[in-house]
Amino acid sequence: MSRAAGPVQPSLRLRAPGKLNWTLEALGKRPDGYHEVRTILQTVALSDWVTLTSADGLALELRGEAGSLAGEAIETNLAYRAAALLRERLSPAHGARIELEKHVPVGSGLGGDSSDAAAVLRGLRTLWRVDIGDEELASLASELGADVPFFLRGGTALATGRGDQLSPLPDVAMQRLVIAWPQRAAPPDKTARMYGALRSEHFTDGSDTERLVARLRTGAPATNDDLSNVFEDLLAAVDAAAAQTFEEVKALGLGRPHLAGSGPAVFFLLASDDPAGPLLRALDRLGLRAVETHTLPPADALACEELV
Repeated sequence: MSRAAGPVQPSLRLRAPGKLNWTLEALGKRPDGYHEVRTILQTVALSDWVTLTSADGLALELRGEAGSLAGEAIETNLAYRAAALLRERLSPAHGARIELEKHVPVGSGLGGDSSDAAAVLRGLRTLWRVDIGDEELASLASELGADVPFFLRGGTALATGRGDQLSPLPDVAMQRLVIAWPQRAAPPDKTARMYGALRSEHFTDGSDTERLVARLRTGAPATNDDLSNVFEDLLAAVDAAAAQTFEEVKALGLGRPHLAGSGPAVFFLLASDDPAGPLLRALDRLGLRAVETHTLPPADALACEELV
């Protein structure tokens, strides 16, 4: 039975931002087989763009830096799966054509696929005019992946549980960033292998994350000394090429690199008056793609415009 509440919109274009983990701590193994984590997530301006148009069925078109997604069966694409899941649950009167303009590198630790899926859920709720509340939409998002619910809101958030239990944190002043990633494709099972390599000596009590949460709640931005990521200790065991790249980036001496999520992308914090040019050029000489970008609050992370 359809839960449509009104006429559909013609077409929508939505931002699907990437993300960084300011902290990423593993506390131990959960009874359900996942790991208990404490992590602070932050949306960034490096973004994919999703265009949704009403159609009879569901269709997907990839543009831009699609990478390994271009060779996937459409049914495995997370954005398509988000549309199919929402359509199955709500039986709207229409389908949708999904156009993904990819800029966030695939499999980089920047959350692009999860963000695309969240943008599809947000956009189709509007396009199809279906009656579904925020909590139900977040529940559907969690079925698609642990990071997907975060991208329904964006900004800064504390994530606990397996990463899907979210507590929004205050917006702080914009921070400039340089993000870099290797041009080779990441191993398809990279994140699973990272978690599989965790041992008891890698588990912490979440205090690094709690200290930064307290700092952010005062309105102070994150600093290099606040940031931590358990996966930096596992790179050499799981992805030797990524570990070598990380060491080469550190050896540049042009700032302190941090692993983005499970990698292999890395990021640097820039002070407001730091020139990005020397760092960007040095990263290019290492054969990395690199961009200057900045943090993104929810109001910008959830950008959506109607196309006539």
